[in-house]
Amino acid sequence: MTNELTCKELVEIVTDYFEGRMPPRERLRFEEHLLVCPGCTAYVEQMRDTIMLVGVLGENDVPGPAREQLLRAFRDWKRG
Repeated sequence: MTNELTCKELVEIVTDYFEGRMPPRERLRFEEHLLVCPGCTAYVEQMRDTIMLVGVLGENDVPGPAREQLLRAFRDWKRG
């Protein structure tokens, strides 16, 4: 079994990375992947920029119809 983090795994745990909820060993795997993957590095930078621009939104800050559309999109993405 390889210890390398895949791009899909990185996307799935990026929130833990930003929120500081990642164990040290997992964080190391995450950061090592960023050193060799320009696509994921760009993704993490875009996520960081989005978080800075948007700030913190709570569930109730997103209108109901938009929240449902986002939840459907993420459920479908995760199945794929």
